[in-house]
Amino acid sequence: MSNPKPQQKLFYKIEEVSRLAKLDKETIERWEKEFPFLQPGTTGNGQKIFRAKDVEMIQRIKELLDTKSVTLAGARRKIEEEFGLKPPPAVHPDRLIKTLWQVRDQLQDLAQTLEKRQKKT
Repeated sequence: MSNPKPQQKLFYKIEEVSRLAKLDKETIERWEKEFPFLQPGTTGNGQKIFRAKDVEMIQRIKELLDTKSVTLAGARRKIEEEFGLKPPPAVHPDRLIKTLWQVRDQLQDLAQTLEKRQKKT
């Protein structure tokens, strides 16, 4: 018994999402913090807008929490699995440092090449 998928619009205001999902705006805003994949955009006048996929995810989160008795963490994992979302891979600090040193070396080489060309002209 899942909610109908919103397909007729590209973007939804938070009031529309609230009505479609039968949730108050505060709950939706709290879920934005709990579920990093929920990232509404904003209009030029600062109003939150959600994609149809966000609305689907919000409806599914509600369904999981209401009927499946899962925790927020369990709902997060289930949504990531169902919607093909992967959390960013963990980066080991040593690997990150090594990569930064390589980028630095490449930038220094590039700067030297540019200096040599500039001297020739």
